[in-house]
Amino acid sequence: MILAADNLQVFNPQVAEALEKLDPRPLQDLARRCREAGAKLLDLNPGFLSQRQEGRMTFMVDAVQAAVDLPLILDSPRAGVLEKGLAACRGKPILNALTLEPQKLAEILPLAVTHQTDLVLLLLDERSFPPPTLEGKIALAVELRERALAAGLPAERLIFDPVLPNLSWPDAWQQARECLKTVRLLAGGAIFPEPARTMAGLSNLRSHLRRVYPFEVEQTCLALLAGAGLDIALADVLQPGFGEGTKLIRELS
Repeated sequence: MILAADNLQVFNPQVAEALEKLDPRPLQDLARRCREAGAKLLDLNPGFLSQRQEGRMTFMVDAVQAAVDLPLILDSPRAGVLEKGLAACRGKPILNALTLEPQKLAEILPLAVTHQTDLVLLLLDERSFPPPTLEGKIALAVELRERALAAGLPAERLIFDPVLPNLSWPDAWQQARECLKTVRLLAGGAIFPEPARTMAGLSNLRSHLRRVYPFEVEQTCLALLAGAGLDIALADVLQPGFGEGTKLIRELS
């Protein structure tokens, strides 16, 4: 299981201020700290940018690449932002993410095909909603895979994210269980001819709820996902205790 740091995202006040001032130093400091904490991938998320602001992704990529030599995940709902990041990347990044939304199918999928990058398939429907059941998630995974293959992206380029719920959702615990089952089936090779790569965003669980739910919720979920065969854990790697907990999970997996 690979750790991907989600610390370099616009909801982090340090990142928001750095982007506003176009100051690379806070981004570089965060990137180095994430690397020291064990991250092998860095997720760069500048938030929703207008066309005029798309260059901020270029700024993020340039700043981080000047500080660390780690593969990047470019995270944006806009193809134009992803394209700016792609042009600045020294190596091939992972693009995050494709859903069943028509605009993303029309714009993000061709971008991944043209550049032959790895692509995260978020299991969200055309309204950007996650199917609540295992059957719905698997059906969506099958459809997104078929769309990607038909467009010319090989199966080995695909990474499936079942979309962990926020714990404020009424059916959050049930959806979390369905996500776990989805990862187990995809990673175990039960759905497609080949075992599928999977990713999960742990921070979704306690987003805006860290005073309500303890860190152990994420840690427990991570342990269960690791046991199910998760390939990439996207998380706040700078949380106190995260590194120690992850090390133990890896040793026991």
